[in-house]
Amino acid sequence: MQIDLTNLLSNPELSRKDKVLLVLFCSEGEMRVKDITEAAVKRGLREAKKWNVSQTLSSLSGLAVKLPGGWSITEKGKKYLGELGAIDSAPTQNIKPILRKYASQINDDHVKQFAEEAISALEAGLLRSAVVLSWVGAVSMLYAEVLNNHIVSFNAEALHRLPKWKNATNSDGLTKMKEYDFLQVLASLSIIGKNVKDELEQCLKLRNSCGHPNSLKIGEHKVASHIEILILNVYSKYSI
Repeated sequence: MQIDLTNLLSNPELSRKDKVLLVLFCSEGEMRVKDITEAAVKRGLREAKKWNVSQTLSSLSGLAVKLPGGWSITEKGKKYLGELGAIDSAPTQNIKPILRKYASQINDDHVKQFAEEAISALEAGLLRSAVVLSWVGAVSMLYAEVLNNHIVSFNAEALHRLPKWKNATNSDGLTKMKEYDFLQVLASLSIIGKNVKDELEQCLKLRNSCGHPNSLKIGEHKVASHIEILILNVYSKYSI
């Protein structure tokens, strides 16, 4: 879920506060004052060199927070930008009907249940649960694809990579392989492409982070991006 930061920063109707928030919103993590200034200048906002960014940040009143590694936008800040019209304040609203569409086309009731539970999690604002359940649904669909169309070649490749592998005949057998390794086998058999594999590896990484106790915080845009990748590369391809 990307925005055109360069054009937004050139908008004279947006205040200095708005533009600093937008830079924070588009960052990959916490930002120091120096990083914020450099990011703004890099996007064409040369006047940011003259700004007192520290003072601006201090006046944001809960829209951003100072953490050990630097400043980070809060959910309140994202909501503010959404109400301002600068970003989509509720990106998962656009994802839910699409996911629901493909969930309705899944023939396997077991797989469909995971997709439907992911939708329920989104509706309840349970972002971590939505990440985990949408991933489980996608992997279940890939299991079904392997079992229905590629099980012989899959087992052969799995045995080549893992000498102790025992031939899988059902989804329970496939679950004995680590999901990362599962993606590697799929790519080696051209069931999925390399670029798709790379994106799914990132989804798996987020799923693992959300499925275990830790300090990671995620917002709707991160979740929407995760589910969008799964919809475009798994749900829409294997749902029927």
